[in-house]
Amino acid sequence: MLICGNLLKSTMENIKIEFLKNIELFSSLTDNELLQISNKVVIKEFVKNEVILHEEETNEFMYIILLGKVKVAQTTEQGKEIILAIHQSQEFFGEISLIDGKTSSAAVAAMEESLVAIISKTNFYSLLYSQRKVLENLLRILCFRLRESWKRIHILNFKDAPQRIRMLLKILAGENGEKTPAGMKINLRLTHQEIADMTGLTRETVTRVLNQWRKEGLITIPRSRNILLNEVFFAKE
Repeated sequence: MLICGNLLKSTMENIKIEFLKNIELFSSLTDNELLQISNKVVIKEFVKNEVILHEEETNEFMYIILLGKVKVAQTTEQGKEIILAIHQSQEFFGEISLIDGKTSSAAVAAMEESLVAIISKTNFYSLLYSQRKVLENLLRILCFRLRESWKRIHILNFKDAPQRIRMLLKILAGENGEKTPAGMKINLRLTHQEIADMTGLTRETVTRVLNQWRKEGLITIPRSRNILLNEVFFAKE
């Protein structure tokens, strides 16, 4: 029984390492270095719509999405949900609150069944102090996110709905885009309501704009809902 237990533990550690090496924060670490830090990471499963991180917990843990998709959202006084960000596999969040100790006014929930790695505040700092590569990766990633945040704030400066949606799709193409012969495919399945929540518009407005763009040949939306930005989309400003 002891041998079986050790084999199972070894197998689980190997699986965890395979997941972690695909995360940008740990991408420069060797397998041996990943093995040394794997005990600081706890993996949990979440079902669709389950809250992963409540507002009051945002300065206690950071999360890494191994499989699935989650949303970071705020609820206004009128009860409307505003999606601030959508994170997919291999992305992480919550590190800002661990650094400054402040809670966030947004909660995080699973948009589909998700496998998430959790790191406590104590283990987070232990990683930064013991692994310089992790610290360097974190600084580079935070700089990139800051620049992307400026772009998202810029969206709300547009009064024109098509301009807001166009800016959002260009940002998402930069973050999750895949170049194809037909154009740029956004590897993120989005509903019209999610686009509306990210741009401060109504679902009806988003549907109207996207339908018009489809007629004009600017975009293509297959059944997978992965929006394809055709070449003319970038040419027509």
